Amino acid sequence: MRGFFVCAFAGLAAIATPVAAVPSFAVQTGRQCAACHVGGFGPQLTPFGRQFKLSGYTMRTTGFNLPVSAMVVASYVKTKQDQAPSPGFSANDNVALDQISLFVAGGLGKHLGAFIQTTYDGIAKTWHWDNLDARVVTTTTIKGAPVILGLSLNNAPTVQDAFNTLPAWAFPYTGSALAPSPGASPLVGHLAQNTLGLTAYAWINSQVYAEFGGYRSPGANFLTRAGVDPLNPGQIDGVAPYARVAYQKNFGDRNVEVGAFLLHANLFPGRDQTTGLSDHYADLGLDASYQVFSANKSVLTVNGRYTHEAQGLDASQALGLASRADNTLQEARIDTSYYWRGVVGASVGAFNTWGSRDDLLYSSNRTLRPDSRGLTFQIDGTPFGEGGSPLGPRFNMRVGLQYTAYLRFDGATSDYDGLGHNASDNNTFRVFTWVAY
Repeated sequence: MRGFFVCAFAGLAAIATPVAAVPSFAVQTGRQCAACHVGGFGPQLTPFGRQFKLSGYTMRTTGFNLPVSAMVVASYVKTKQDQAPSPGFSANDNVALDQISLFVAGGLGKHLGAFIQTTYDGIAKTWHWDNLDARVVTTTTIKGAPVILGLSLNNAPTVQDAFNTLPAWAFPYTGSALAPSPGASPLVGHLAQNTLGLTAYAWINSQVYAEFGGYRSPGANFLTRAGVDPLNPGQIDGVAPYARVAYQKNFGDRNVEVGAFLLHANLFPGRDQTTGLSDHYADLGLDASYQVFSANKSVLTVNGRYTHEAQGLDASQALGLASRADNTLQEARIDTSYYWRGVVGASVGAFNTWGSRDDLLYSSNRTLRPDSRGLTFQIDGTPFGEGGSPLGPRFNMRVGLQYTAYLRFDGATSDYDGLGHNASDNNTFRVFTWVAY
């Protein structure tokens, strides 16, 4: 059980790949994918795309359309040094069908809409429920300002968020479970598909966003049937409150957003309640984004996020999973992208995670610390984001090259695991194809 959370979080991250591009929305709105998505492909949203999402997916310019879509992601993955192979794959140089997703996505009337995704994991070779965001909305005015009021039933904190700064929809947007990843990051990004929550929000004058709600853990039997490991990362004790505020402002061809978020969760690690204790997590974060839209349809975007997590690991300490009760974990991420004429894009992201030492929680690495940092580079092309696909208006695709370089991995630059492995051994080159219909 040593290092339980490190393994658990890494495993959950592997099935929570944040990708989404739904042509049924394009058919419903009568607009090309580029109207909602930067670069003509999801999930990075334009201001119009944010408005569509916060309006409960109800905006419509056409009659009824079948609200179903599909998505396939395949890739070639090569790491600098061989990795422990996943079942059915080699230690390196793998070609894989990363995922197949089916969507029910669209609006019903003026008040109901949903984004429902189920996914086949081509690495684990299993189906699981994926992103869920079902909404009820209404509109009103307050002192002359238009206001959208809504409820979101969703299965992951931040999956309902309309900005590409928080974990569910943050860069690099697509990845492979065959690629190595650091073991530690804040809890707010690791409850995907393992929770069910209801949040209420207000979107005031397309500028001010306020949201509050809570999350619970579904039963172990339900999660197992849904294709999710119910033990990872654990079971929420009661309700975990979540809050989010953001301010967006348009300045001509520029859009600026600043915001904050909070998650507080009491968690039984591995659903083990034998000690009568739970672990306590308080995640507090700040985020910001900046977009510039040019007349030739080129878009420059910068996104950033900082998260501070205070951990009270009373249960983990009693179970011998952590050596100390009070820990901290911090994460900083920033990325920028430029899409030329909405067709060819170049992106770079930097990430840094650091925290307090724990001899048991991080026992799988030599320094007994969670520290990791690195850079991700990506170039990609989306030839049909503005339409013109030979396979009809529902077809869209993106192809790209992605490279992740680790400057520190699980606590150290060199020999991080005491077995001679260096952070750079995990450097990953990936070629991907991402198709939606």
